[in-house]
Amino acid sequence: MRLKFSEFLVVFVIVSVLLVGGCSTQKVSSETSSPSATATEASTNTTTQSTTETTTDATSVSEATQEAIPGMKDLPRLEGKATVVMTVKGSPITIEVDGTNAPITAGNFVDLVQRGVYDGLVFHRVVRQPQPFVVQGGDPQSKDPKVSANRLGTGGFIDPKTGTERYIPLEIKPQGAEAPIYGKTLETARINQPPVLTHKLGAVAMARSQMPDSASSQFYFALADLGFLDGNYAVFGYVTEGMDVVNKIQQGDRIDSAKVTQGAENLKNGGK
Repeated sequence: MRLKFSEFLVVFVIVSVLLVGGCSTQKVSSETSSPSATATEASTNTTTQSTTETTTDATSVSEATQEAIPGMKDLPRLEGKATVVMTVKGSPITIEVDGTNAPITAGNFVDLVQRGVYDGLVFHRVVRQPQPFVVQGGDPQSKDPKVSANRLGTGGFIDPKTGTERYIPLEIKPQGAEAPIYGKTLETARINQPPVLTHKLGAVAMARSQMPDSASSQFYFALADLGFLDGNYAVFGYVTEGMDVVNKIQQGDRIDSAKVTQGAENLKNGGK
């Protein structure tokens, strides 16, 4: 179905908001000169070279972690599913995290929950107009109330082992495939099949910058069916209870706590 021009503008604007709200330490800009951004760009170039050599045929997760993205085998991964209960203003949100179809993305999220990274963080972006879009949070900088609002949305998780920001590759599993593809959108990979994990109402996915392998800790809840994001952003789970709580979140609200209530044993390479 073709979008009318006005509808296209709406889609363009809200997706642009999501892009800017990703890990903006990796903004694509001629003025970008930070070491982390430069290192990430180099990593992305390496990823592009590697992934062009990787066929879209099904490969095992272990093969993918060795071939697709350098260092990916050392990232946390979730083998199976887990349940996370996130509490906001005293009310629980239950999230089923799907490591079967998004092992690295799900593992990253569960690891950060286990580390307590999300406790006390702010939802810095809530977009409901002109139509329901996303509730986004997960910037570790937001734990400090002294950090200015215009900086929120630019931070990610600093790995204490390395002292640098941890990034994860874009991970999307097409329907019919045995394993996800890494470092590419489905369009870039020339895959016409839709993803297994889609942006339906209640989807939980990773925010990122324009570079595909730039997600760190920021995530968002989908406030509606957002099929136009499918294949471009990594969904890793769904809200199974508490969507009414998500719908009440306002910009500036904080996460009281996030806890893994089931499936913690499925996390591998976790830091805690």
